[in-house]
This record gives sequence, C-alpha cells and structure tokens, in this order.
Amino acid sequence: MFHSRNPKYRSPTGGVAAGQSVHFRITLPRDLSCTAARLIVEKEGDLVEICDMFWCGMNGKNREWWECDFTPQTPGLYFYLFEANTCHGVQRLSRGERGWAIFGGTYRWQLTVCQENFSTPDWLEGGIMYQILPDRFCSSGQEKPGLPAGRSYHEDWYAQPDWRPNQEGRITNSDFFGGDLQGIRQKLPYLKSLGVTCIYLNPVFESHSNHRYDTADYSKIDPLLGNEEDFRELCAAAKEQGIRVMIDGVFSHTGSDSMYFNREGRYDSVGAFNAPDSPYAGWYSFRNWPNEYDSWWGFDTLPNVIETNESYNEFINGENGIVRRWLRAGASGWRLDVADELPDLFIDRLSAAAKAEKPDAMILGEVWEDASNKSAYGVRRRYLLGGQLDSVMNYPFRDAILGFLLGGEAKSFAETVENIVENYPPQCLRLLMNHIGTHDTERALTVLGGEPAGSRGRDWQSAQKLTPAQREIGLQRVKLAAMLQYILPGVPCIYYGDEAGQEGYRDPFNRACYPWGREDAALLDWYRQLGAMRHAHQDILAGGGYRTIRAEGNLLVVERFRIHEEACLERDAEGGEEEKSYRDSLMLIVNRSERPQSIMGLKLDLTGAQAIMGEALGQVSVLRPYSCALLKFHKEIAANP
Repeated sequence: MFHSRNPKYRSPTGGVAAGQSVHFRITLPRDLSCTAARLIVEKEGDLVEICDMFWCGMNGKNREWWECDFTPQTPGLYFYLFEANTCHGVQRLSRGERGWAIFGGTYRWQLTVCQENFSTPDWLEGGIMYQILPDRFCSSGQEKPGLPAGRSYHEDWYAQPDWRPNQEGRITNSDFFGGDLQGIRQKLPYLKSLGVTCIYLNPVFESHSNHRYDTADYSKIDPLLGNEEDFRELCAAAKEQGIRVMIDGVFSHTGSDSMYFNREGRYDSVGAFNAPDSPYAGWYSFRNWPNEYDSWWGFDTLPNVIETNESYNEFINGENGIVRRWLRAGASGWRLDVADELPDLFIDRLSAAAKAEKPDAMILGEVWEDASNKSAYGVRRRYLLGGQLDSVMNYPFRDAILGFLLGGEAKSFAETVENIVENYPPQCLRLLMNHIGTHDTERALTVLGGEPAGSRGRDWQSAQKLTPAQREIGLQRVKLAAMLQYILPGVPCIYYGDEAGQEGYRDPFNRACYPWGREDAALLDWYRQLGAMRHAHQDILAGGGYRTIRAEGNLLVVERFRIHEEACLERDAEGGEEEKSYRDSLMLIVNRSERPQSIMGLKLDLTGAQAIMGEALGQVSVLRPYSCALLKFHKEIAANP
C-alpha cells in the first residue's frame, strides 16, 4: 500500500529541505470502496496538518492510486501516516517493518526536514578516512625537548600498553610510545597507497595522558608530538598528496592538570582550582570550591566546562579562537568529541566560526545513535538540520555489519541501514564516517574472531590472543566487513592497524602501536584493492542511491546505483537523437556462512555482470564460505524520445 523508501510511493525519499515538495502515493484494494484518503502530518511540537489525497487512477485491475503533495515550510522532524474512508469505516495506514504500510498500528513514518540552503563539504565525498591515535601510529625518532614531567616511555614499540593501576590504585594512562606528527608525515605515501583522502587525528594538543582527551593547553601541540610548525608541515605535505587533516575537538571538559584548572599546580597560570577569582573560574561549575566540582562521568581528572559561559565560548569560537586558529594552521575540519554533551548554542557558534574561517570546513560529531532523531538530556537534537554538524560517526552501520557477520538476522542489517538512509539528509548521508572500529571499541578482528569479553576485566583481556583458527576466521570476516564498509553510503574510515590485522579488546588493548614490519600482507592487499575499487567507481559510490536487494539467511545482496541519461547515436523517426536512461550499479553479494551457499534461490539477474572483486559469479552459482562477489552492471532501464 505504501513504502517510504521507494520513490514509487514517496518522492524524493530520504531527508528533504524546507520548501521542497514531497509527493506521496498510496495504493489501496479496489474492494475497500475508498471514498476519501488523507495524509496526516505532525511537525514535532506543532499542529497536525491534514492533506487530502486525490484519486489518480487504477493500479492494475484490483488496486487504485491516491496521491498528494506536501511541502514542509520549516526545518524539523515531521511524522506522518495515512487514513482512508472505506466500506469498513476509517482505516489507518501506519508504519510497519522496513518502511512498509500496515492497517492499524500506531507507528508513524519520519520525514527529516533540514534548512533550505544546507550544504556540506564536497572534498570528503567518495573518499577514504584514516583514524590515527598519534602516540601509537609512527615515531620519527627525533629528539623532543621540553617534555612535561610525570610520563613514562616504552622502549619496545611492540609492547602492550600499560593497563595496571599505579600504587594509588589509579589508571593514569601516562605511558607513551612516542608516535609523533613527523612520523605521520613520513607515512603519507603509505596512506596514499590505501587511497586515503582524509586523516582524522585523535587529540594533538598538550595533555598529560596518552589519549590526550584531558586537554591541558588548546593553543599548543603536545611536545611529544612536535610543535605547531610540525603540524603545519604535516597538513601542507598531506595536501600535496590529496589528503586533508581533521582534528579532534574536546570541548565538553578539560584536564584537571591544565593551565585552565591547574589542580596539580603544573602551570604558572591561576587556574579555576587555584583561586575563586581566576579568569577561568566561570568556565567550571563548583559545588564547593575547590574540591567539589562537576566532572565528566565522575572522573575528577576531567572537570566539565560550562560551554555557554561567554568567556569560554569566545575562547573556543571567537574570531581569534581555537576553532579558527587551527583551521588557519592547516586543518580542514573538526571532529567533536561527545557531541551530545555540547549544548546546541555552542555547536551553532562553533559551526559558524569554522565556516567563517573555511567555508568547506568539515564538522563531524561523535553520535552513537541515529543522529536525525537523537534526544540528549531531555532535548531533541538538531544536529543534521543545518548550521550544526555536517555528518556524524556512523556507529549504527558498524553494529549492523558486525552483527550480521556474527550471525545476526540479515533483515536486521537491512533495517538498520535503510533506516539511516531514510532519515538522514542526503548531504549528510554522503559524508557519514563509516567505521568498524575506533579508539572506543574493541578491534574489529578481535570482535569477529575472538571470544566476547563480556564482563571480564583487564586481567583476562590482557592475556588473550586469537588462536590460529580464530584469527583465520576473523580475517575472513574482516575482509567482508571492510567490503560492506566501502560499499555502503558514506565514507569508509580505517582505524589505524585494522588493515594490518591488529588485535585487541577494550581500551587500552585496542590502542597498541601500529605493527610496522609485522603486518598481515594479505589483509593489507585487500584494503589496497578496496581503495582502488572505491576510487575507480566514485561516480556510483560518492553520492549514488542504495537499496537492499535480498537479506535472507546467510546471504546479503545490496546495490549502489546511479541513473543517468545518454544521447544515443541512433536517430528517431524525426531525425533527432534519442535519449536513453541507464543504471550503472555495483551489486555486492555476501556469504557470511562457514559453508558454501547457493545463490540460485535469490533469483538475481546477473546478465551483463562484470566481476570487480571477490568471486566471479558470472560463471558459478555458489559462493564459498566467508566470501563475497562485487559485480558491476550497465543497463538500459528506459528509452525517452
């Protein structure tokens, strides 16, 4: 009766802009004797609108079409369903599984409406991201003067990160391996070989932990990483290779050991902890100065800031603030740590500051759920409606990919992906950071090959290493996960070392150093093939459409496509050129099973298929265990005079 993800019933699909007309069509059984139908739309927090639908002809012999247009006027979330007057009374059509309509029910469809002129940067579209924890990627070996006190340094690059508490029972994360910006610069040719177009750096500012999420000085590169000149040189050298640099902004809290708070007395500044009249005192919320204050998730080493404080806001987002300063130094964008803990007004100002400095600056948010309808602290967020985030880290896709490969229902994968595609504005969808692991998650290889950690502690996690059998299965699954990651809408992001076969459970075991000289050569070659494939087919993957063709048992079939018109050399009856429409598409077929799987029952039309990667299904009808086939098609779909 209706399918919200099919342009036959709703055009356009996906998020739309304010002022953009959306065409709705429902098809009802003729024997219902429908005399009237309505689209019922409610903008969240506003009045309900009722749009009368018009009878528009028969759909075959036994069904009829009812249609209408609806034009949302302002940005926001709209929710809709349908009603029909029938011989059985008023029938409601509401949302069922995967966007289909059902009679009765209470679930409504979502229509995301963004600002009319909302645009996102073009430079990341169709590219590949690479996430680097700077201390753990590559060390140049250069001497670093003026290193802060209180740090320990590993001599063995391949050693396991420290995980035991110190004598006071605290985890300090103060052990360092010495990765630096010059080391990253030295590895730019390596990143280029993977097809990388954007480096995402975890925090680079002076901090006294190895992860650097406890910022001590936003205006200074951590001395172990280098200095500002090193940062500028890295950005410039990367740009010459066609690679942009995006940096991490940790703006919801600082370190207690910082020039702004200065609890440990390291700095000459008068921090908020040192005096009630400190110039930074208004940045923090004290319940009982100086020892009782709001902190991030109760960690007293991470005092929360009041982002709406004007002094702090000006310091971060002002004309000469931190956001604009580091964009001037060569960064191309910011990733916002814990975006749901940043107030809307702060994100508004940050985005405005970044775009004023660089109109194509990228603002990417850390959001773990569906960012189109996320609520945080009782407030519905407007991340993707324009003026805030350009896109987000795509944890829902990660969960869908890993879940499917570990035995979850193929239909659950399809629902997760299709729901995001339906809810996100297309300009955000094309820039999604599609990862299968980050510094906050277990390594993909460990998830896909190892025993789940569950509630086991660090003692157990530290002692674990995949057996040869587990590692072999894990590697095969990682290849499939990466293939899906590179095909789905958005931009794939490699967490450093995943492409080399890195293992590791939770922090800090997922943050070991890149295994230079010990990489898994076959997996690395697979990632290079994926990079080449993605760049070769940018015309389809950059902003093309998506659909799930089959999601049954152990088999998953998805398609990326682009429809275009070409002038045909043949002349029509009047001597003019004939326009024909074509569908260029990539079809991915995945067998996640440990057994061979026949694809005959899927009834796929493989006519004209060109094998791109994986199995050559033009000649066989069975997929080997843990394998896939990526096929390309160029088909005529219509002829228009």
